[in-house]
Amino acid sequence: MKLIKVLRKLAFVSAIASIAATQSLACTGITLTAADGSVVYGRTLEWGAFDMNSRIMISPRGHAFVAKMEDGEPGMTWEAKYGFVAVDALEKPVAVDGLNEEGLAVGVFYHPGTAEYQTFDPAMRDMSLGPLDVANYLLSQFATVEEVRAGITEIKVVPVTEPALGFPAPVHLIATDQSGAAIVIEYLNGELRVFDNPLGVITNSPSFDWHMTNLRNYINLSPVALPPVDLSEVEFAPLGGGSGMIGLPGDYTPPSRFVRAVAFSATARPTDTGDETIYELFRILDSFNVPLGATEGSDIEGDVSAMRSATLWTTAIDTQNLKLHYHTMHNRRVRMVDLNVIDFGILEEMTFLPLDREKQQDIEVVTLP
Repeated sequence: MKLIKVLRKLAFVSAIASIAATQSLACTGITLTAADGSVVYGRTLEWGAFDMNSRIMISPRGHAFVAKMEDGEPGMTWEAKYGFVAVDALEKPVAVDGLNEEGLAVGVFYHPGTAEYQTFDPAMRDMSLGPLDVANYLLSQFATVEEVRAGITEIKVVPVTEPALGFPAPVHLIATDQSGAAIVIEYLNGELRVFDNPLGVITNSPSFDWHMTNLRNYINLSPVALPPVDLSEVEFAPLGGGSGMIGLPGDYTPPSRFVRAVAFSATARPTDTGDETIYELFRILDSFNVPLGATEGSDIEGDVSAMRSATLWTTAIDTQNLKLHYHTMHNRRVRMVDLNVIDFGILEEMTFLPLDREKQQDIEVVTLP
């Protein structure tokens, strides 16, 4: 039985590496602000036709982190100043999307063909991290975006092969705090680049500044319907609502999703509180759900019988009220982890909880009284 389990795990790792080499994830992140100042950030997570087996990861204050370098030896080590809750991947203690007890949210997004990390210098081993260590570091060490902006310059992010991929994970990150400030952290041509992100939107490749420049091609988009036009005494009016959004790209590529995410978040329904903003954020992100077989690379052969969507899970993080909400491909019921009721000081070690206790939709049966 042990041999069968090992072979199954090897097959899964091989499949993950194959699909990672041929596709980009279709993850999309947005940020909304309520009238009371509550800042809510959220995102979708996709990985073709494979389940990332994510869990809820609760990391205590004081936890000792150790980054491993390409040679297998330790790199930077640090102790957590802050506790945090995150969603991980591949059943490994690496935050993909999380919130710490000070209200800092960090998301990790795939960045294939674009991310190129800093060169490893053995003399700087004690300040070097691998790409998948960065979110853990930011969430455990910093309280605000400005602290992240300063702190990220004090470390080196170097190539470290992720065994599940067979190469260093190409990623970039978004950090958002309670003030509404947001930055995108990228490694381009071996250099750190930090971009202000006033729109709070992120997708995948290419670089963030390219996406911002590309938005200039869509400044004609508007939530207001186009007016009728008279041609040779004949009036032509729009056939229905939504004519102001004609030209909005509808495919699954990162540039198109970036444009849609900006258009939808900029025209979001006004909300009064963080709780109400959660509704609006999930509504918008649900329009970015990707069905199985719709993304490049998801036609790779594999067992998808246990999957219901290429969008594995969706988060909505209320930075003011310190709550991480999510739903999954198996259960659309929204679940919430309240950081206010977790004592990060008395936890002795990292704790992991399943995203789905049962991988089926929670359905309320409505009957006559």
